[in-house]
Amino acid sequence: MQVRVAALVADVKPLAKIRTEVKEQLERLGWERTLIYKMLLLTGLRKSELASLTIGQLVLDEPHPHAVLNAADEKNRRGSKIPLRDDLIADLRQWINDKLCLVQKQAIQAGSAIPHSLPANTPLLRIPAALVKILDRDLKWAGISKRDDRGRTVDVDAMRHTFGTMLSMGGVAPRTAQAAMRHSSIDLTMNVYTDPRLLDVAGALDSLPSFPLDKGPENQQERMTGTEAVDRPPTLLVPKYGPDYDKLGNLPTIAGKTADGRERIGEQNKTLQPPVKHNERRPLSSADSGRPNSGRLDSNQRPLRPERSTLAKLSYAPFDYKTARLRV
Repeated sequence: MQVRVAALVADVKPLAKIRTEVKEQLERLGWERTLIYKMLLLTGLRKSELASLTIGQLVLDEPHPHAVLNAADEKNRRGSKIPLRDDLIADLRQWINDKLCLVQKQAIQAGSAIPHSLPANTPLLRIPAALVKILDRDLKWAGISKRDDRGRTVDVDAMRHTFGTMLSMGGVAPRTAQAAMRHSSIDLTMNVYTDPRLLDVAGALDSLPSFPLDKGPENQQERMTGTEAVDRPPTLLVPKYGPDYDKLGNLPTIAGKTADGRERIGEQNKTLQPPVKHNERRPLSSADSGRPNSGRLDSNQRPLRPERSTLAKLSYAPFDYKTARLRV
């Protein structure tokens, strides 16, 4: 193992010998480029919008830190306040402090006045014009493929798509995600700037309530052996606020009807009705008005129960094929 490690170390090419000043400049350049990518991913800013930000547009000491994006620099020309996350704020503070230290060092070397702070119009980050090509080189160095399995390419604008997808994956409400993306249409946020393949649809099902079908292991054993009581009422999925038919007799009743809605018959029904006077006009629509007693017999009397019609008799009446008549 030691021999293999020694051989690998021997194959490594030595780094070029550079001056300390050049090394520090390259380190600052790499740190600035990292901060550019992080700003694009955590704010949803476009390349031109990020390039327009100055140090004076950062509001970091308020309860809700943000960056002020001027209307002239925004795509929709409305102006916005871009919220900043805590870890990003710490990186920006460190970046501004390092930048101030560099300016103070240069002032000391030049023998000029040492500034205590940076001017408000100082650009926050220097966005190179060839950022797309620089990103391609950084992707290659990091081992990230330029194209995915669907043929889509990774570029600077793709970071804004990543920002929208991460909001949806984090459970952010669609309307809030639309405001963070500064879109005029929620359809643009949900369907264009969100990758549905990265959403945890299976995990979302775990948030649904559970619906157990059995109370415990004893019920499962009854179902398996077939010994479960047939008349056992369901108690888990059926609402518990249905009527109790055993207690309907205690409910208040109306005249002429029982608690379950059926009409009373016989002498019991007559006792519930008030006495009827002769030639008294009563409303015909009343359900318990009774038959008016006029002192004469009705010529069109009807039976208490309707007789079966001839059509109903056909279902069971014998048929005489010789006379072709029904025997009733």
